[in-house]
Amino acid sequence: MGSRPDFSYVAKLMGDPSRAAMLDALLGLDGLPASELARKAKISLQTASGHLAKLVEGNLVNVEKHGRHRYFRLASTEVAQALETLTVIAPPAKISSLKDSSRSNRIRLARTCYDHLAGKLGVSLTDAFIEKGYLIEQKNDFFVSDKGERFFCDFGIDLEELRKKRRHFARKCLDWSERRYHLAGSLGNAVLLRLLELGWIEKLPDRAVGLTKKGQSGLYELLDMKADE
Repeated sequence: MGSRPDFSYVAKLMGDPSRAAMLDALLGLDGLPASELARKAKISLQTASGHLAKLVEGNLVNVEKHGRHRYFRLASTEVAQALETLTVIAPPAKISSLKDSSRSNRIRLARTCYDHLAGKLGVSLTDAFIEKGYLIEQKNDFFVSDKGERFFCDFGIDLEELRKKRRHFARKCLDWSERRYHLAGSLGNAVLLRLLELGWIEKLPDRAVGLTKKGQSGLYELLDMKADE
């Protein structure tokens, strides 16, 4: 037992339904206060504070203080990847209302997966990068071709700065709803931020992302992507 990491400790922390709900909420791009996490987990603020203390102690969540306010975020990209991987093998959520169905459809269409784009839109965008020859699939990562270097530079992304970061550069992330890979890592994050900056996508509630009319025309012009892809 002592020869391997104790993943049962982490599994126990993630396994509580209330903590799982809060971790899922933190897969979004922004940090959240305890009150909002309590609402999403449908528990009291006092109970949520206790759960968050355990998640912070277990190095799954970090807390940032801004004046009198405290915001919680996932502790690392590794935590986000572990959560996304568990979602791939987890049973599907039970749909019990029209509201649940609408939310599920929005999330499946486009969402943030920690700090990069996921869902049908994220996978379609990654597919377009591959079809254009900008990305080349490898075992666990994507390789940026010479053609891709020029494309991302023209798109306003500084690849050299991204490569200096202490994280994966162009990671393959298995999308739980599409069961295919989308682009993660520092490049995936840069693409998401650039799309937001251009106004091609917009953040919606519950980690959902919306493709704007400007984005529809922009992606078609840039990558021959149609809105329904």
